[in-house]
Amino acid sequence: MAMNTEIIELNEQNIDIEKLKRAAQIIRDLGTVVLPTETVYGLGANALSSEAVLKIFMAKGRPADNPLIVHVCSADMMSNLLHEPLDMRAKILIDTFWPGPLTLIFKRSELVPLEVCANLDTVAIRMPDHPIALKLIELAKVPIAAPSANVSGKPSPTMAKHVISDMDGRVDMIIEADRSRIGVESTVLDITSEVAVILRPGGITLNQLQEVLGKEGVVIDEMIEGEADKPRSPGMKYTHYAPNATMQIVRGDRNDIIRYIQSKIQSTANASTSVGVLCSDETKSHYRGACVLSIGSVHRLDQGASNLFAVLREFDQMGVDIIFAEAFAEDEMGLALMNRMKKAAGFNIVDV
Repeated sequence: MAMNTEIIELNEQNIDIEKLKRAAQIIRDLGTVVLPTETVYGLGANALSSEAVLKIFMAKGRPADNPLIVHVCSADMMSNLLHEPLDMRAKILIDTFWPGPLTLIFKRSELVPLEVCANLDTVAIRMPDHPIALKLIELAKVPIAAPSANVSGKPSPTMAKHVISDMDGRVDMIIEADRSRIGVESTVLDITSEVAVILRPGGITLNQLQEVLGKEGVVIDEMIEGEADKPRSPGMKYTHYAPNATMQIVRGDRNDIIRYIQSKIQSTANASTSVGVLCSDETKSHYRGACVLSIGSVHRLDQGASNLFAVLREFDQMGVDIIFAEAFAEDEMGLALMNRMKKAAGFNIVDV
């Protein structure tokens, strides 16, 4: 049975505290609240309550062996969640990147419910860089577990209308605010071993982390490109970010990509099959006979990453049957962009 979802609108420059107090009370009462963050909108519940956390999985239709990220508003709030005190490396990372789009994986304390961690001995924690999110956590007085606020497997929501489309009737409250600034989820960094391991690329790049930890101090997990049997981080298992249409990524020289996709448009598009093309500003004008959407310039892949989920949802609204997507350079924010695109396509990639 559908829930009666309350929708409130908040301005991050001038937060209505009384409205936000209602949201905080819902969290304390073990309910569910969709909240804005700088990465994507999150579906939040009291991270210290198994009962509350299970409501997140129900609302999303999310498999229970996929761990959640716990959001805090201070280092003090985090301390009780950890098995041992912060070491120097963790303190440096926190001082450098928090609040911000970096999730750190620690050994967890017994206070963290197993449902949050998918029965692992670790917990993923971050401090969001968004005034509404931080104030909500502060008012609730508990850490908030919050995956992306979308139906499991679908593109993550970066605008309030995406959240309302997916979550109205599934949660107690939706906080409607501005579009997410970064638009792609946080980088997840496992710091439980001597060398830090990126389990999911995101808003903080490999180069940024290496500047702090050194070239040899951080590596990318080999399972990022595949499916983990027992995921240590959100986004390591199951299809993620997928549009309704079948999606294929085309990789190679730019001119070869254009020729391949245009030939596919001509051979595929007909009265019963609608074709979409996901491309860049630089190549958009080369395609004919398809629904063509650009994620931005190849010279600003941070903006491309920010636009990706909204573009995938726009293809859904257009009702296309198949999407041919140009591949992008896998460095800096392009790594996070291509990680999400590959998962959206189910690793359906053709080299030309």
